[in-house]
Amino acid sequence: MLSVENNELLTRTGSGTPMGQLLRRYWVPALLSEEVAEPQCAPVRLTLMGESLVVFRTADGRLGALEEHCAHRQASLYYGRNESEESRDGQCGLRCVYHGWKYGIDGRCIDMPNEPATSKFKEHIRIRSYPVAERGDMIWIYLGPSRDIPALPDLEWAVIPETHRYLSKRLQRSNFAQAMEGGIDSSHVSFLHSDARLWNPDWTHAKDSTRDHLTDDGSPKFFVEPTDYGMLIGARRNAVDGQYYWRITQWLMPWYNLVARDGDGPITAHAWVPIDDENCWAFSITYNPDKALTKEQTDHYRHGGSVHAQVLADGSYLPTRNSDNDYLIDRTLQKTVSFTGIRGIAIQDVAMQESMGRVVDRTKEHLGSSDAAVIAARKRLLAEARALAEDATVAPSGLDPASQRVRSASAILPRDVSWVDATAESRQAAQRHYQPS
Repeated sequence: MLSVENNELLTRTGSGTPMGQLLRRYWVPALLSEEVAEPQCAPVRLTLMGESLVVFRTADGRLGALEEHCAHRQASLYYGRNESEESRDGQCGLRCVYHGWKYGIDGRCIDMPNEPATSKFKEHIRIRSYPVAERGDMIWIYLGPSRDIPALPDLEWAVIPETHRYLSKRLQRSNFAQAMEGGIDSSHVSFLHSDARLWNPDWTHAKDSTRDHLTDDGSPKFFVEPTDYGMLIGARRNAVDGQYYWRITQWLMPWYNLVARDGDGPITAHAWVPIDDENCWAFSITYNPDKALTKEQTDHYRHGGSVHAQVLADGSYLPTRNSDNDYLIDRTLQKTVSFTGIRGIAIQDVAMQESMGRVVDRTKEHLGSSDAAVIAARKRLLAEARALAEDATVAPSGLDPASQRVRSASAILPRDVSWVDATAESRQAAQRHYQPS
């Protein structure tokens, strides 16, 4: 369990908090590119770690991320006009509709039509702007000190061809740490995502090696290897013929995970980003580094298959199956087919993580050996947040793009073989994706 003090440190991410200061040193996955796809599109309102922003793409295709409120009377720029160079001042920018103050992507006030033409007042007005970039169908924003802007992440899914990946986004009503911890907990897959029929000893089924390994051994032994980017997590289960089945998860600072890959199939990745202390954005990525995804695969993901979720069409990104409707749990399905009675891997995770409360009281937990990765991730985040709070010149780990070029894996290995050594090659991202074009 965590003390109240440590739980506060882990979960509070606002400006000025130790964890908030740590997380702001990383590029933040903020929006899907499709949300600001068109030049001169409507601004998008966004909250990250308690900070209110608007993001827009100018008429000439540049991206801007500004604090949400106009410097004049604090009206929201979400309602602003995204103007082209054909506007009265001849520049692209976002104009507040209250009194017409207009801002460029650097936050400078470039027009102030309610002041005399001879006034130089606008030259003294500037709102906060944030570095913003686009990579891998994702919009990334940096909220930290300008002197410490790192290179953009080199996660494999972000640099492969667009046809090889599928991204989705959903709103989760819990603190980011609860969601992230679910992503590195490999023991729950034997239960939460299982088929209820597998728990009936009289039911016969066609053998599926992965499913059988997960069901036959629901108490994996965990091994955690610290790395310069985060942690390498091995979950070991017993397999036939005196072997072990290994599910190998990657956790990358501060909010990424790569779920164990089955064979040469697609890889699943997640990013868990705080909106505030009680809500987070969950970005889910399915990608195949070796070939394009098929239409059948992407259609499956688009309709809530695998780790993706169908969301409401109102722009909130709230899943259609949510706490307001008890995730549409089907008790008959729970008795007959699904262990949970809740449809969809993503929503099964959401239901459990949100059911803990917005910020779980970790003093009430009773953690076991299967929680080794969760415990290690908490300790790593807490230690790095404290180190940075004590010395602002300390460089957080996991910022080197080269260290992020990793994959997850799974393997059946003889019991006397090192899982780290045997899977080293399969855990490396393909270097061809990083070669200059």
